[in-house]
Amino acid sequence: MLERYGHGGDLITAEAEYGRPAGGFLDFSSNMNPFGPPEVVGEIVQSGWREISRYPDPAVRELRRKLADKYDIEPESILVGNGAAELIDLAIRVLGPGATGIARPSFTEYEEAVVKIGGVTVDIPLHAESGFSPQEQAIREAVRQTDLVALGHPNNPTGQLLDPELMRALAREGVPLLLDEAFMDFVPDERAFSLLRDASRTPHVHVLRSMTKFYAIPGIRLGFIVSHPDSVRRLRERQVPWSVNYFAQRIGAAVLDDIEYEERTQRWLAEESVWLRAELGRLGLTVFPGRVNYVLFALPQRNPNRPLRVQEVQRRMGERGILIRDASRFRGLDDRYVRVAIKLRGENERLVQALEEVIRSIEAEEEGAR
Repeated sequence: MLERYGHGGDLITAEAEYGRPAGGFLDFSSNMNPFGPPEVVGEIVQSGWREISRYPDPAVRELRRKLADKYDIEPESILVGNGAAELIDLAIRVLGPGATGIARPSFTEYEEAVVKIGGVTVDIPLHAESGFSPQEQAIREAVRQTDLVALGHPNNPTGQLLDPELMRALAREGVPLLLDEAFMDFVPDERAFSLLRDASRTPHVHVLRSMTKFYAIPGIRLGFIVSHPDSVRRLRERQVPWSVNYFAQRIGAAVLDDIEYEERTQRWLAEESVWLRAELGRLGLTVFPGRVNYVLFALPQRNPNRPLRVQEVQRRMGERGILIRDASRFRGLDDRYVRVAIKLRGENERLVQALEEVIRSIEAEEEGAR
């Protein structure tokens, strides 16, 4: 099983599973910026290695200041952490909800964090018929049964955004919200959708951001959470000391200055998302709408006696050196569903070609067996 540890991008497992070296895969199973880290990252790693003999700044002051400038909020409203995963776990521990509303499907770590503290979850169902768009009625029903609502914005694996006006209305009503905006940087008009600035002045609203996806630095582990300064102080009191290492702090501060990298990423995604979605649709796949750098689709079921299953497609793709995400691992989806990252054109062409070959070969085998 490629998602042995619950995530995509596990090249060591892929190496053992498919008998190829870890560097020999084209990885569509994790959703990183295909341009790779900005050039400044390499410069920092090469020039700053001697600095690891010193402790990093325990207050992460430079990075918090630059984030505050970028998003027009106060540094006291920001807590930086060792990736968004740490901050999800920290926020749930501090907030201590007895019951948490979670969309189905969504990122599995929300539920894992709730279970760790002995809490329960209440489903907010998302349906294929509506393109997995979150519906107000379902969210409000969960609000009535819970102490906290934790939602992806955009959601993973569906790529759908929440209605920001609904979220702001819930915030005004005093509903505790934990919004995961890990992929919001990929949304061109993010300021129109993000609740980050609202959270900076609202004690019961917490917004998470990841810096690893957009800047392609997952090995560094870096993210931040925004809320009212009083809420941030509570979180900081429970955070593991020295959570953010020297390289993470320096790299995070430096990449924020690379405006050309941001603009190039937005231009690429605007074009490539349209192209890839159209090509996947041409194969007969059901492609769901989304605003970010990954695509959720369902496999065609042209033969009711031999339905296409993601596990078989994933295995055959892996044997060809291409990794895709088994989206049935997300509660609320079955084994028809696949998630893939959007990459550069040549890589996307290889994905489409391999998917077409795999699907045709499986269907031809079934036809020949009749």
